[in-house]
Amino acid sequence: MVHLNSTFTKSNNLSLATKASSEQIAEDGKLEGQPVELPLSKQSPTTLTAEGSGLFPSQRGNSLGQQKAEQLGQLLLAHQHERQLIILQDFPDPDALSSAWTYQLIAQEYDIKCDIVYAGTLSHQENIALVKLTDLPAQRWTLQTLRGKDLSFYQGFVLIDNQGTTSQLMPVVQQAGLPLLAVIDHHNVQGDFQSEFIDIRPSIRATATIFTQYLQLGLLPLDSSISQHVKCATALMHGLHSDTNRLMQAKEEDFMAAAYLSKFYDAQVLKAILQANRSKRVMDVIERSLKNRTLQNSFSIAGVGYLHYDDRDAIPQAADFLVTEDNVHTAVVYGIVHDEDEELEVVIGSLRTTKLTLDPDEFIKQAFGQDSNGRFFGGGRTGAGGFEIPMGFLSGCNENSGYAKMKWEVFDSQIKQKLLRLVNPKDNPI
Repeated sequence: MVHLNSTFTKSNNLSLATKASSEQIAEDGKLEGQPVELPLSKQSPTTLTAEGSGLFPSQRGNSLGQQKAEQLGQLLLAHQHERQLIILQDFPDPDALSSAWTYQLIAQEYDIKCDIVYAGTLSHQENIALVKLTDLPAQRWTLQTLRGKDLSFYQGFVLIDNQGTTSQLMPVVQQAGLPLLAVIDHHNVQGDFQSEFIDIRPSIRATATIFTQYLQLGLLPLDSSISQHVKCATALMHGLHSDTNRLMQAKEEDFMAAAYLSKFYDAQVLKAILQANRSKRVMDVIERSLKNRTLQNSFSIAGVGYLHYDDRDAIPQAADFLVTEDNVHTAVVYGIVHDEDEELEVVIGSLRTTKLTLDPDEFIKQAFGQDSNGRFFGGGRTGAGGFEIPMGFLSGCNENSGYAKMKWEVFDSQIKQKLLRLVNPKDNPI
């Protein structure tokens, strides 16, 4: 069960009109023409009405989106003049990066300074291009980097496009006693946690869509004359494009968000991001996946052996490639990723599917289960999923080629068995 702290719902800054409107939303799920006043800042509160709001018809009736935007405004108002950490998954994608940047810009309206951090690396060529071409302010914080950081400098942290299960930074910030202020995500709920603000909407295809709705609802009206706004809109458009498979899996809310962003984004910059070339190392991993794949019941399953930490994003790219083969509807690619700096090894895998009846989140959770703390090793969304399994005691010692080969064969066999018992339940009874 997800617990929502209700302190911000008692804000003294809410007008009577807002309270009445909120009660009406709670009763019947509709606004019925009543204005909703959002305390976006003490200097310039914004009133949202159906007329003159710049919203599309479907969004005018989206009471959930309006409630969440109102609650986020109250949260930020309550934490004015503070400093926050925005924590992304270890290997952030365009949806996470663009959404985090949007939160940072919105928070600036309340004199809240945010640092966007991730513990892994950016290795996908499109992610690297996105950060470079838009000057997106994300920072890599390794566990080694954290040893010299004073986290008491921050008053809280925020999770965006993740729920803490895919970040090495989580145990560190929790040990430092930082409170979780907000969770904003579009994946299924991954566990039990407490936060002052929660907006988790699995029915929406991209977290970028949720943040675009916040912009439309007045938390930060975009201005095409402001360069930073144009770059952020371009990043959000890329996040939408990425998480909806070029809008082919988009829902109405995603299309509406894309329509809004189309007025602000830079098409030439987005084109340059999407045309970033694959590196030779990525092509090598794709070649390995083709050589090692096992084809059964329209599933393509491939282990690609050992990879350097910086090449981790070659795994989802290989899965993207394998799923395009004739008579294949689902591809799973995995490998052992080694981080030499942290002396850490982990099995990382990606799933891609075009089969409408296959739920990647359910499939991965059923295949690999949970750790001793009850956290799943992976999950997913429509059309895609991933998993990450720490190797613990078996990490390292790869200087001995015979041992390294034997270790890979054991993990390769175990992962294949866990996948094949779902692909071929008769041949591999659970």
